[in-house]
Amino acid sequence: MRGAVAGLMLAGMAGMAGASEDIADKYPGSMLYDKPVEVIPHVYSAIGATAPPTYENAGHNNNLSFVVTGDGVVVINAGASYGLAKALHAEIRALTDQEVKLVLLENGQGHAMLGSNYWAEQGVKVVAHAEAAAEIEEYGAQALAGMQRYAGDQGEGTVLYPPDETFDEAYIVEMGDMRIEARYLGPAHSPGDIVVWLPEQSLVISGDMAFHERMLPIFEHTYTADWIDTWETAFEPLGATYVIPGHGHPTNMAQVRRYTRDYLVYLRAQVGAHLEAGGDLAEAYYVDQTPYAHLDTFEELATKNAGRVFEQMEFE
Repeated sequence: MRGAVAGLMLAGMAGMAGASEDIADKYPGSMLYDKPVEVIPHVYSAIGATAPPTYENAGHNNNLSFVVTGDGVVVINAGASYGLAKALHAEIRALTDQEVKLVLLENGQGHAMLGSNYWAEQGVKVVAHAEAAAEIEEYGAQALAGMQRYAGDQGEGTVLYPPDETFDEAYIVEMGDMRIEARYLGPAHSPGDIVVWLPEQSLVISGDMAFHERMLPIFEHTYTADWIDTWETAFEPLGATYVIPGHGHPTNMAQVRRYTRDYLVYLRAQVGAHLEAGGDLAEAYYVDQTPYAHLDTFEELATKNAGRVFEQMEFE
């Protein structure tokens, strides 16, 4: 088991050097960007592209994970469209006769929730944090329209479907041989971000709490100081041995710390020094981020991230 996971980690780290938005689809026989892999026994993840959503990757640019419990399957993330959810379900059916019984949404972003109506058609309950459900209600139509623009015919059949059930702190599932804990740990990347913790396996499916191999985006409502605090007081203290991040290959806590918490701390230090020197917003976009220039989506996100951190720190 440890050898298999180590191999995945090494493959992920090796892939960073060649990470590019031009990487070809790895699984042309499916809408999925790549075929699901077994990270540890009974826990699988279809690793998405480390690039923005496009027609070529069918919007599969996040990780779609599932747990085969012995008495049913729990899916983490509904997928970016009806078709993508259906493609993931086909892979699950090829691996097990157990029925999908629950879908957990890592947050309210399109690639987490737009496939929910497919799962609802199958009679599967969809659960999310209350803040994620509010995000879907307010911005879901915008996310759907954005997906339809890049996905074209691949988005057919997708309609907005709200979570069947919400929670505030934790949603605990005892199913088959597994205890699965969906937890809200505090403010992070986007409203209603949760992690899915398997305490007996020491594995966390982190959602967008943690990124690997690609630069994280800082949204208008991403409060970086709060994200760092949640990381240090609640996420890392889980002590997970294995991490399936929101984006990038399965790895360990040290790697996701390097590309998530450490990046946030670094960028805030750079912007803080710029503010101390009397710098303005126009110059803040270009603070030095070269230690992270090898990450995919760096070109798309680095300047935007710096600008948003400047706007936040001006008023802290």
